[in-house]
Amino acid sequence: MIDEKPLVSVVMASYNGAKYIEDSVNSVLIQNVPLELIFVDDFSDDNTDEIMEDYLKKHSNIVYLKNKQSLGAAKTRNRGVSVSRGKYIAFLDVDDIWIKGKLKRQIDLIETNNTVFSYTARELILDNGNDTKRFVPVLEKITYKQLLKTNSIPCSSVVLLKSVAEEFPMRKDNLHEDYLNWLQILKKYGAAYGINEPLLKYRLSPGGKSRNRVKSAVMTYRVHRELNSNMFAALYYTFFHLLNGVKKYSKSYLER
Repeated sequence: MIDEKPLVSVVMASYNGAKYIEDSVNSVLIQNVPLELIFVDDFSDDNTDEIMEDYLKKHSNIVYLKNKQSLGAAKTRNRGVSVSRGKYIAFLDVDDIWIKGKLKRQIDLIETNNTVFSYTARELILDNGNDTKRFVPVLEKITYKQLLKTNSIPCSSVVLLKSVAEEFPMRKDNLHEDYLNWLQILKKYGAAYGINEPLLKYRLSPGGKSRNRVKSAVMTYRVHRELNSNMFAALYYTFFHLLNGVKKYSKSYLER
């Protein structure tokens, strides 16, 4: 019920993602924790309004917001966080999909380890939803120093305390805004904990930031400069990012 305070507020950012909405929203609604879904549309010009109108008629725990102009992913997610009511925030991009039980397992992990956020491994799927049988693992514990060398935390897998999401709002859409966010959080709060199982299906969309390796490397360099790293340190960490990027998306990467 919408008047029952949710444990988790799921913030879903979307821009012209109509063709993905059904898969992503349905994967939220099957989670076995009290939740609200805050769907924030970044001024799309497709039929997102029509699809969401149908969901709003059937589900009282869905909130639909539409930006009056395109704000970018960071500000769009922040808008969702600003109206959330849950103890926890979970991010899910409109083109990604969760496995049933994901949120409950991550909340248990956060509470058991007295940490502020958790993440999971991912299975890569094609833009049409077909399985690639490729699995990207994660460390079951990661520190700030480890994360400096590569962004191994998928945004759509993250669950974190709302208070921390408010303390560290996302910014800088001209770089990897989520990576910058996780580094800032870990620098203050120490380690985060992961589940090394593909509880997230991560879509390899043609226009994704990480798919263009040169562009992704430039944005990674900017992340480290934003963290006040000197030029040589930023280049050092960007080098590791490039190595891990080649490994992550190569066909020979760990297949299930």
